[in-house]
Parts: sequence; structure tokens; C-alpha cells
Amino acid sequence: MSFDTTLPWNNMFGGGLGYLLTLARTQHLAAMEQELAPLNITSSQFMVVVGIAHKRAHTLTEFCDFLGYDSGAMKRLLDRVEEKGMIRRVRSEEDRRSQILELTESGKALYPKIMESVHRVHARSLEGFSAQEVEQFQSFLQRVVAASRP
Repeated sequence: MSFDTTLPWNNMFGGGLGYLLTLARTQHLAAMEQELAPLNITSSQFMVVVGIAHKRAHTLTEFCDFLGYDSGAMKRLLDRVEEKGMIRRVRSEEDRRSQILELTESGKALYPKIMESVHRVHARSLEGFSAQEVEQFQSFLQRVVAASRP
């Protein structure tokens, strides 16, 4: 699909789209950090807990792909979450060289509290949108993500 970049409504091609996506992400993460602070968890750490709970990732490699981190940064993040007692590493039965990440009882107990925090941030972010607009917005974002894959 091509767009006529001369149309006045199409000013995002001058950098507005990237700026708005980056600004939205930055502000969203800042709101998440603030909301999660009483739980003693960062937005990055929350992604590990939720990633395991939602079966999005269970190994270092899967988390690197899921969060877009290099293996060194991902290992350090997992170490911090493990030090907080939210996850544990277990040897894989299929591949003894690999470790599977799973939630501890503490991590499982924290998960609903995390999700309450996430829902509050999302509700504030989408305040004033109708249900139809929220659905449409999500669809638009999914299309941007799909079109932006390398």
C-alpha cells in the first residue's frame, strides 16, 4: 500500500509516527513504573512474570526474542527477578543443557496484583475512548506491528 505523502493529514511521514509511538511507549512505561513501585517490581521485571504466566516465554532465548534484549542484559534481568524470589530456574527434561523459568509461589501470588496495576494504567491510558475506539486502536497497533516486522 502506498500513501500520498503530500496530503495534509499525512504529516506522520516527516517523523511524527515514530515520535508518537516512542512518546506513547515512554509515557506508558513511566506510568507502569509508578504503578508497580509499591509492589517492588519494575516494568521490565513485570514483563518476565507476565511472560511466564501467559506462556509467552520460558527460557533465556525465548525471553530475548520476546523482549528484544541481548542475552547478557536478559540474564541480568532474570537474575534480579530470581533474587526477588519471583521466579526459579529448573533444568529442562528435554534438554539438560537448558533451563526452564517458572514462577515461584511468591511470583504466582504477585501476578494478580501486577495485573490489577496493569489494568489501572491501561484504563487511564484509554480514558475517554469508546469500546469501539479501543478495539479499533488495538487493531491499528497490531497492523503497525505486523507491517514493521523485519
